Amino acid sequence: MAINHPSFGVMDPDRVIIFDTTLRDGEQSPGFSMNLEEKLRMAEALAELGADVLEAGFPIASPGDFESVQSIARRFAKDGPVVCGLARTSPGDIQKAADAIKDAARGRIHTFVSTSPLHMRVKLRMEPEAVLEMVTASVTMARNATADVEWSAEDGTRTEMDFLCRCVEAAIKAGATTINIPDTVGYAVPEDMFRIFNTVRERVPGADGVILSTHNHNDLGLAVANTIAAIRAGARQVECTINGIGERAGNASLEEIAMALRTRQDAIPVTNGVQTKNILRTSRLLATITGFDVQPNKAIVGRNAFAHESGIHQDGMLKDSSTYEIMTPESVGWTKSSLVLGKHSGRAAFKDKLKALGYEVGDNAMNDAFKRFKDLADRKKVVYDEDIVALVDDEVVRANDRIKLTGLSVSTGMHTRPIASIALEVDGEVREGVAGGDGGVDATFAALRVAFPHDVNLKLYAVQSVTGGTDAQARVTVRLEEEGKLVDGQGADTDTIVASARAYVHALNKLLVKRARTAPGEFKSEMGQALSA
Repeated sequence: MAINHPSFGVMDPDRVIIFDTTLRDGEQSPGFSMNLEEKLRMAEALAELGADVLEAGFPIASPGDFESVQSIARRFAKDGPVVCGLARTSPGDIQKAADAIKDAARGRIHTFVSTSPLHMRVKLRMEPEAVLEMVTASVTMARNATADVEWSAEDGTRTEMDFLCRCVEAAIKAGATTINIPDTVGYAVPEDMFRIFNTVRERVPGADGVILSTHNHNDLGLAVANTIAAIRAGARQVECTINGIGERAGNASLEEIAMALRTRQDAIPVTNGVQTKNILRTSRLLATITGFDVQPNKAIVGRNAFAHESGIHQDGMLKDSSTYEIMTPESVGWTKSSLVLGKHSGRAAFKDKLKALGYEVGDNAMNDAFKRFKDLADRKKVVYDEDIVALVDDEVVRANDRIKLTGLSVSTGMHTRPIASIALEVDGEVREGVAGGDGGVDATFAALRVAFPHDVNLKLYAVQSVTGGTDAQARVTVRLEEEGKLVDGQGADTDTIVASARAYVHALNKLLVKRARTAPGEFKSEMGQALSA
C-alpha cells in the first residue's frame, strides 16, 4: 500500500529512499573527519547526486558537529534533501538535534537505542522493559519537535525477534515515520535480512504505514547484498555512504546499491532518484576531501572498474563491450573503458592500441613488436602508452635495419672490471664480440666495435625515463659522428644497458644508410670487410 510520509508525501510503493550517512557514520571512520566547509561541499554534491536524506551529523557530539548540521540545514532551508540529525534517547540529545535541523525545509530527528540482549546487558545495563519504555519516550519527544522521526534498533539483527517486533510497534505508536533495523556489526547474511524485514512487515501492527529502512555494515563484505535482501523483503529506505566509508569495514556503498538497482531491474524492480552520472565526481570529491583514495578494484568507482587486461576480455570488448561490461562507464561518470596492456593482454588489444597511437604495421613487424611487448609486460606491472610508443619506435619502425641486436650479457659490480658479451645479426649473419670497459655501458659499446668494426666518435649519450617507477623503461639517445656526418639513435628498455645498446645499434644503422646514399660502392665494400673480419 502507498505510504503518506510527512517529508515525501504519498510514496510510490516501489520507490526506494536513499539515506546518505557519509557525513555522519562515514565521518566516524578513523582519519575521515571533515571541517565545516568540507561538509558543506559534500552536502551539496550529495544533493546533486540525488540523495533523498542527508544524515548531516550527531549534534550533541560536539559544538562543531552541531554547527555542521545547523549549517547544512540552513543551506537547504528552501528546498533540497531532508536534513537529519542523530540523537540518543536522552532529552538533551533530542533537543540538540531538533535545534540543529529546525531551519531545514525538511528536517528529521533520528533516534536510536540498543535492543540486542548483549547490548542491553553489557552496554545499557537495562532490562528489556526499561528499554521499551525508552523507545516510547524518546520517539514521543522527537515527534513533538518534528513531523519526520526515524527510530533505529541498534544491533537489530542480533535482537530477539519477539522483542524487536515489540520495540518497532512501540516506536510506530509513539509517532515514528521511519523504522530502521540496522546490522550494526555486519553480522547478518542476506537470508537473515529477508527474514527479519518480512517478519516485521507481517507481525507488527502499523508496519505497512511507515517506511522500513535498512542500514548495513560491511564487516563480512555483505553490506550491499544485505541491503538488496532487505529491499526484496519490503524495505524502502537504504542507508549508505559514498565509497562505502564508515565504522570499521565501512557501510553499504551508495554507488554499488544504485548501480545494482539500475542494472538488475529484472531482479529488483524498484526506482530511486540517484543521478548516476554524478557518482564518480562525488566519489572523487570525497577522496580529495578525506585524502583517502578508493582501492583500484573497487566496484563502480575504482580505476580498474572499467579496465580490461586479459587478452580474452579485450578481444570481446573490441567486438562488443557488453561481452564483459554489464553497465557503461559513461553511466557512472567515466569517459570510457580502457584496455590496460599487461602480460595478460592479447594480440587484438595490442593491435588496437597501435592503431589508436597512429601506427599501421604489417604482419611481420606486428609479430616482432608483439613479442617485444610480451617481454616488456613480463617485466612491468602496467605498460603505458609511452612504453608502447618507445617500443614501436625501437622495433617496428626499424624492421628493415641491417644490423640487429640479438643478445647482450654484461658482468659488472664494485671492484671488478665490467665485461660485455654481445651478439648481432648483420644481413642475416651472426656476429659476436666481447670487451671490457669503464662501466657496463662503455664495455657494451666496446663489444659492439668488436662485433662490427667501425671508427666513429660518440658525441652524445643521454638517458631519460619513459614513465615513472622503478620498472620504468629507460629511453637512451646516442649521437655518433663520422667525417662530419651526425646521426642520432634511440633505444628503450627496462634495462638501461640494453636500451643503450639498442640506441647505439640504431645509430649505426642510420650511419650505414647515410654511407649508402653518399657512396654506394664504398658502402658495399666496407660491409663486406666487416662481415669477413
